Amino acid sequence: MTISMNETHLQDVHKHSSHGFLHSMESGAAVDGPGMRFVFFMSGCLFRCLYCHNPDTWKLHNGTYIDIDAVLKEIKGYASFLKFAGGVTFSGGEPMMQAEFVGEAAQAIKDRFGLHVALDTQGYLHTNVDDAWFDAFDLVMLDIKHIDPDKYKALTAQALQPTLDFAQRMVRLKQKTRIRYVLVPEWSDAQDEIERMADYVASLGDIIEMVEVLPFHQLGSSKWDQLGMEYKLKDLRTPSPSETEAAREIFRSRGLIAT
Repeated sequence: MTISMNETHLQDVHKHSSHGFLHSMESGAAVDGPGMRFVFFMSGCLFRCLYCHNPDTWKLHNGTYIDIDAVLKEIKGYASFLKFAGGVTFSGGEPMMQAEFVGEAAQAIKDRFGLHVALDTQGYLHTNVDDAWFDAFDLVMLDIKHIDPDKYKALTAQALQPTLDFAQRMVRLKQKTRIRYVLVPEWSDAQDEIERMADYVASLGDIIEMVEVLPFHQLGSSKWDQLGMEYKLKDLRTPSPSETEAAREIFRSRGLIAT
């Protein structure tokens, strides 16, 4: 059997879980969890979201090789500030593509600095980790792109059910969770579908801290051009503030906090 470059690198990461592939870092992020965050954007993603603003994160081996010591070194200078101002977030790409490394890194940050640690994920790969893996995370930010399985597949090229299964697992683990929902004109802005999404999120109960309704934007379209890839949503508009607020009101009508 022929093994692709991605599969080879994945095997290497699993064998040497104290190393991973990092796409980039941001030291003052304000939209990736509570407060100010230091964000590690991990490389690798199985999804092919039509509106992805970082398609350069899709390939695992495009990232920079990094180890746990380097992660801790990056955090050290910010730790005292992050302790009261926010924390650390693992995002991507999809951080669970590198679950062993991310889990070890999160635990090392927790042990060394005692910081709030968040995971930004689609949850699709959650069956690759055991329940204890989530112990290092104070918050999960779960991206649910659509509530309709067919439209979800059209948007992401992957199935919806694993993400819903992940949400139910978070309920079982009593894991504090935020839901992130991107409002995309013509794709995920129909009132009845948002209502179905709101009903589902409300059914998850008190693990849900809030819902973040994120208006679609075109800020990542230039990356698609740079990579020589066709960006199929280039003609879509950004939702108006009133449209975005109307979507939030649907979630609020179910007793949810929505921002």
